[in-house]
Amino acid sequence: MKVRSVLVVCVGNICRSPAGERLLRAALPGVEVGSAGLGAVVGAPADTTMAEAAAERGLSLEGHVARQFDAALGGRYELILAMEPGHRDEIRRLHPQLSGRTLLFDQWRGGHGIADPYREPVEAHRRALEEIAAAAGDWAGRLGGTGAGSG
Repeated sequence: MKVRSVLVVCVGNICRSPAGERLLRAALPGVEVGSAGLGAVVGAPADTTMAEAAAERGLSLEGHVARQFDAALGGRYELILAMEPGHRDEIRRLHPQLSGRTLLFDQWRGGHGIADPYREPVEAHRRALEEIAAAAGDWAGRLGGTGAGSG
């Protein structure tokens, strides 16, 4: 599968989707990768605890700015990767024209979803980041990338 653009979606666009975006961007050179939230904290930077957990892995979330998902934004991307089955279902329900391009970020790991660590201890952020990195590696392999997210 070859795609030119991927959008990563969660709720607030401050924890999981920014991390997924940055991991996929590193693993898929030449592919446009962005992120958004279904209930985004519009204009906010990445969550400080997630940024701390990401920095421990050598991943920077610096400069991230949360934005709201809508049909126009989703329509600009060939592949939309949702962090939870409920997110995928919500996108498909509200924007049926995007159904065929909306899958789960952890699609190749059972598709159970990656739990939201927001307002949880740093350990929850580390666990979520591990799952996001593994799933990003799976997508990079399937999309012809470097697999850099698999660490």
